[in-house]
Amino acid sequence: MPDLWIDPTLYTGRPADPAGRIPSEIAVYDFLDAVGVAYRRIDHEAAPSIECCEEVEKRLGAEICKNLFLCNRQKTDFYLLLMPGRKPFRTKDVTGQLGCSRLSFADADKMQEYLGATPGSASVLGLLFDRERRVRLAIDCEVLEQEAFACHPCANTSSLRIAMKDLLETVLPALGHEPAYVTL
Repeated sequence: MPDLWIDPTLYTGRPADPAGRIPSEIAVYDFLDAVGVAYRRIDHEAAPSIECCEEVEKRLGAEICKNLFLCNRQKTDFYLLLMPGRKPFRTKDVTGQLGCSRLSFADADKMQEYLGATPGSASVLGLLFDRERRVRLAIDCEVLEQEAFACHPCANTSSLRIAMKDLLETVLPALGHEPAYVTL
C-alpha cells in the first residue's frame, strides 16, 4: 500500500480556513467547539481504510477506531459500531449482544442521510446528523480501555484525537445517544 501524504503539523482545533472542507466536517468542528471538547487534528490525503492510517495514528498518539455502519436484514434498524481499528469484525459476535437479526453493512445513501458521511469516513461524530435517533450506537468495551481514540470528522481527509472521557461524558450526552456496550 502506498504511503499516505500527511501534513506534518499536528493542529489543535479546527482549520483556520474552511475552504475546501465539506459542510459535515465543519459542522463537527462547530459542535465540538460548542460543547467545549478539545481535540488534536491532523490533515492527510483521503484515507479510505484503517490499514493506510498507521502513520496518522503514530502522529496523533491514538488508535483510529473502526466506525462500522450496519443494518438489519430488513434495513429498518441501523447501528454504528465503534471498535478497535485492527480488530476483525464478525457479525455473529455482535448481533446476539444487541438483540437484533443478522447485521450487514448499510447502504451509502443511508450513511449519508443519517451520519453525514460517505463510506470510508463514517464516524461516531456523525451521530450529530442523526436528529431522529435512527442509529443505535454500540461500543466495543476494548475501546473504553484507551485514554483517547482517533476518528474522522465525517471526512476521511482529517483525523481527530479526542479523550475517551470527553466522548463518554460530553459528546455522547450532547448528541443524545446512549451507547450499548459489546464485547467482540
